[in-house]
Amino acid sequence: MRVVSLLPSATEILYALGVEPVATSHECDYPPAARELPAVNRSRIDASASSAEIDSQVLQAEREGGVYEIDLDALREADPDLIVTQGLCDVCAVDQVVVEDAVDRLGLETEILTTDPHSLADVFDDVGRIGAAVGEDERAAELVGELRERVEAIREAAAGADRPRVAVLDWMDPVMTAGHWVPELVEIAGGEYGFDADASVPREWEAVREYDPDVLVVSPCGFDLEQTADNAADLTDRPGWAELSAVENDRVYALDGHQFVNRPGPRLVDTLEHLAGLLHPERFERPPRDAARPLARTVA
Repeated sequence: MRVVSLLPSATEILYALGVEPVATSHECDYPPAARELPAVNRSRIDASASSAEIDSQVLQAEREGGVYEIDLDALREADPDLIVTQGLCDVCAVDQVVVEDAVDRLGLETEILTTDPHSLADVFDDVGRIGAAVGEDERAAELVGELRERVEAIREAAAGADRPRVAVLDWMDPVMTAGHWVPELVEIAGGEYGFDADASVPREWEAVREYDPDVLVVSPCGFDLEQTADNAADLTDRPGWAELSAVENDRVYALDGHQFVNRPGPRLVDTLEHLAGLLHPERFERPPRDAARPLARTVA
């Protein structure tokens, strides 16, 4: 079967099921073999810009037809039997409507499978749905079983621990707190999450100050650790930053949002394990430095 994946999480699921796509999105970079595949979409956003500039570009792109466009020639060349896309966020990946329009324009006879996960259970369901679509039902069931076992191991090990107040930031300028599966991950990892929401939403900085997290995790969508550090002044220059409990106690961390927090695939369980290590280092291994590291109090 010829499969095109238009989001990184689906690409990871496909590889975990033993299926290599014939083409992917421009953001699909894991496993490393995915980087060698042709991309069938393009972004209108300069991903290397600052967080404020990216936010401005996204707003402009949404007024002018969307953040992404399909490379029709590349999609025609891929000639897929199945396209996996998403309906969760038109900023994160190509939206289902854009894909349907491209398929219609090309006259392709292609099945479109849309994912829309908001929880760990949704992610596991997506593994099953994609597995069924590519004829790998048994492997999908095995994979979900393995992931569930790891989740329960974290839940059991975190039981009875003191539960710090946790905030996870999905963006820095404007400040956005992470929603969807993030509150659930924090709870399982042994923390309290004060910004429960169905989606990542903008917050007034004063709301973060009033909540005063014991642990602050900064994981902007699409940013690796270096880009997060480069934009850290978006937070450290804000009034009251130095007085946050997390800052005073050196418990502010950058966690790779691009590879982990914002990618609802199999490695979301890795994210859970990394969070557990940040919240309760006395009970869990700290995450490797290529996944998470302390964020400086100030920027020189």
